Amino acid sequence: MKQVVLYFPGQGAQQLGMLADLAEQYPIIKETFDKASKAIDQDLWSLVQNGPAEELNLTYNTQPILVTASAAIWNVIQQEVGTDIEVTAAAGHSVGEYSALYAAGILSLEDAVRLVKKRGELMDTAVPAGEGGMAAILGLDSEQIKAVCSDASSAGVVEPANFNAPGQIVIAGTAAGIAEACIVAKAAGAKRALPLQVSGPFHSSLMRQAAEPFVEALENVEWSDANFDVYHNANNAVSSVADMKQRLVEQLYSPVNWIGAVEASSKGAELAIEVGPGKVISGLNKRINKQLTTLSSGDNASFEKLLNAIKGEE
Repeated sequence: MKQVVLYFPGQGAQQLGMLADLAEQYPIIKETFDKASKAIDQDLWSLVQNGPAEELNLTYNTQPILVTASAAIWNVIQQEVGTDIEVTAAAGHSVGEYSALYAAGILSLEDAVRLVKKRGELMDTAVPAGEGGMAAILGLDSEQIKAVCSDASSAGVVEPANFNAPGQIVIAGTAAGIAEACIVAKAAGAKRALPLQVSGPFHSSLMRQAAEPFVEALENVEWSDANFDVYHNANNAVSSVADMKQRLVEQLYSPVNWIGAVEASSKGAELAIEVGPGKVISGLNKRINKQLTTLSSGDNASFEKLLNAIKGEE
């Protein structure tokens, strides 16, 4: 039995029509979406399959949809391999952390989607539309990015937000701060500085006003002991259930250190699984740990390969 670490994608992994082929083969996919839809009184499957894309990509829709999609795929994996999988740890990129908490048995699906629906609404309104944003900077290391943000801060708030992989770091801040930072980054030797199509400066200090109302939401759900360790974005460590809520609040306004999360959670693992749509995490992980094979799971071909790998039939 292979030692497996689970990774769950965040925003950006969603696509119109995703999981349609898997749902035809595995009815539990649609059953999971039905359960989540009922919890927040919203037809998530219809939005995923029919759009419009503009609605799918609104953060307060994307977040519950991604958690549900990852939960659905995890449910299929459990159904198909049962006790043949031994999970050593898990981590999720931003909202993917809630998918990890569901997989570990810490949160029910209903509570997970209710939380991220609220989380998305608070993040969406924390900064007025058009006043904040994010940009991906390619080709600079973490110290160079910190220097870029410091040099550009005279124009507005700008901070590191996602340490996604070596040479791929996302910054967040005010619109003016981001614009100046992109100029400074290119002058510092960045290969590219790309403003992202997002609705706000996520994982920056500008999200702090979303934190206080989110505390109440976290207190209103049931928390259970973990079936395996979940490594947090905020500190790349495992916490007790008692401390978990604070880590999730901190995640709103702290950088996602995905590099650190993968390095910490993958120790001793023989195989990593990207549990969710797309292949973003698989791509990042190749740059973080070349010795760790990360298999994606979001379509029939990938999923068949994944099941065979878990069963040792690859």
